[in-house]
Formats: sequence, structure tokens, C-alpha cells
Amino acid sequence: MTHPRYTPLVQTLPAAVPFVGPETQERARGAAFSARLGANESVFGPSPRAIQAIADAASDAWMYGDPEVHDLRSALAGHHGIAPENIVVGEGIDGLLGYLVRLLVGEGDAVVTSDGAYPTFNYHVQGFGGVLYKVPYRGDHEDPDALVAKAAEVDAKLIYIANPDNPMGSWHEAGTIERMIAQLPEGCVLALDEAYADTTPAGVIPPLDLSHPRVIRFRTFSKAYGLAGMRVGYGLAHPDFITAFNKIRNHFGLGRVAQAAALAALADQDYLSKTVADIALARDRIGEIARANGLTPLPSATNFVTIDCGRDGDFARAVLAQLVAGGIFVRMPFTSPQDRCIRVSCAPDPVLDAFAEALPKALKGAAG
Repeated sequence: MTHPRYTPLVQTLPAAVPFVGPETQERARGAAFSARLGANESVFGPSPRAIQAIADAASDAWMYGDPEVHDLRSALAGHHGIAPENIVVGEGIDGLLGYLVRLLVGEGDAVVTSDGAYPTFNYHVQGFGGVLYKVPYRGDHEDPDALVAKAAEVDAKLIYIANPDNPMGSWHEAGTIERMIAQLPEGCVLALDEAYADTTPAGVIPPLDLSHPRVIRFRTFSKAYGLAGMRVGYGLAHPDFITAFNKIRNHFGLGRVAQAAALAALADQDYLSKTVADIALARDRIGEIARANGLTPLPSATNFVTIDCGRDGDFARAVLAQLVAGGIFVRMPFTSPQDRCIRVSCAPDPVLDAFAEALPKALKGAAG
């Protein structure tokens, strides 16, 4: 019996995903986590209005979602003061990154990212046969100058940078990002991942100038809005760039219930403001827990705090393993020297209490 005739590229790829999900770990350990603090979800949950919208839309789940995502795009346009033609909506930023790579990257095309940055982007590039060129972080920040220089050196079609950054929580001021845009090599696209835009201090996110034909900025409902399970993200770009997405995106990829949930969440800015304030308090609390155990919390503009465990990656991995064994789901950066850290999502006090109780035990177990 013959087998499927996979492409030569697919035959070279590993059967792996960038992240091991908490559900996979729960099945392996035979027990649920008592604190889910590793996926940068909003443990504070979505707006009650979004929950009600999900319930109201449930009876209509037999219908496909609007393939133009008209109502949500119109609401986002009003929210940001731009035109609907500047917006593409998709299945989270992850899905949109996949479409972006499909638009631009063929086998052998050069793509530039930071070594240790968000791995799902790399997964898409490899899946379409692109060649990844990586530059190191500078301190605990992605390095815009090095990214642009490498792109010019290898004639890259695409650069990826997140601001604020995942996994470190660090950020660049808006002026730095604007200079990076001005220095883009000819023909190179900048993918600016702004998943944590809602949790940043003033002066981090540049104004929404969407006139540049080779810049796309990504936002999401998965973080501060608390709708990670709905998978709703959107891109902001020049109308011609958005038109290109409409040539290849999955037009029925965003379901009716997800569209309704995001629309209701966007309308409840009071709840978003409360959540952002709760996130800020939780960042402070995580920092206090880290310092009480002799560790160093890194400054964060996101909904998580990256904690320097003070040694090398092996020690941080041992700390993480001890936390997981104790029922606390956290993650850590994958690449040295950032892998000296663990990363803890913001959450209400009762959840952070469980982390505070488990951390000294994990440190003792890792040291032993």
C-alpha cells in the first residue's frame, strides 16, 4: 500500500509544536495544576459582557461566522481611529503570523528574528521553507539595530520583533521602534507583535501610522481581554497589505461565537481598564514573592513577570520542574542566557498565594 506523497519540505520537518501545553503536562502527571501561570493567559478572565455574548451566540453556532468579520472590523476601526480597510482579523496572532509567512516566504527566503524570541513565528517560517537568521538579545531586550543590520546583510524578506517582548517582558520606547521602521531595508517587511499593547506604560506603543507599505502590527484579544480560548487576533497595516491577506486567509476561520465575544469585550473598556490595573498589582506581587526568595524580578510591561533565578539554565529548569511537580504550571525562556529565568503569569491573589507557597520548596528541591 502506498503512502501519502508528502512534499520534500514536509519530510524534513520534525513532528513537534513550539509549546508543550499544560493539558499535556496534566495528563502526564495524572493530576490537574492548582495554579495555571505559564501561558500568559488572563487568569482574571473576560468581561462579563463577553461571557454573556458567548452564551447568547451559542444557539447560533450552527451558522458560519461572517467571512468579512464586518462588525468586529468596524468596531476596531472606531476604537483605533482608522479605517476597516486597515484591519485583518484572524485566528489569534499565531494564525495571522502563519498567513503573513505564507504571503512572503518561499523555500530558501531569508527571515530575521531574535534568538529566543516567540518560537511560533519560527515554526511558521520553517513550515514554508524559509531560512531563519537569528541575532542575540542585547541584555534582556531584543536588539532592533542588530535585526535591521542582519536583514540588510542577508536580504531578508521579513523581520519579526515583539514590543513588549515575550519571553522577557522587556520593552523599547516608541521612538526606538519608529527608528527601526525608518531603517528597514528596501523590500523587507517588519512584523511588529504588539500582543501586550494593552498592558504597557505610556510611550511604548508608537502612534498608529499605517501609511508604511511594509509594516504590519499585530494585536490580540488573548491577553488583557481574557479571550485566549476564542483565538481572535488582528493585524493593522496599509490597505494594500490587508488586501493581500484577503487573497489567502481562511475566510471562515473565525467562528460566529468568537466574533461575538471579541465585539462585546472591545465594547467593555471599563472592564479592560480594571483588568490592566489588576495586572499591574499582580506584577508587583510576583516581584515581592521573587525578592522574598532571593530572586530578581525583571521589569515587565506585559501580563507576566520573568524572574531571574540567579544561576544557569539547568538550575532554572530544575526550579521549573519542581514547580510543575508541585502543581504550579509555569514556563521559561528556551535560549541561553535568558533560560536562567522562569516566567510567571499575572493572576489574582489566591492563585499567586499557591505560587508563593510552592516557590521556596521548588528552590530547595532544585538546589538539592
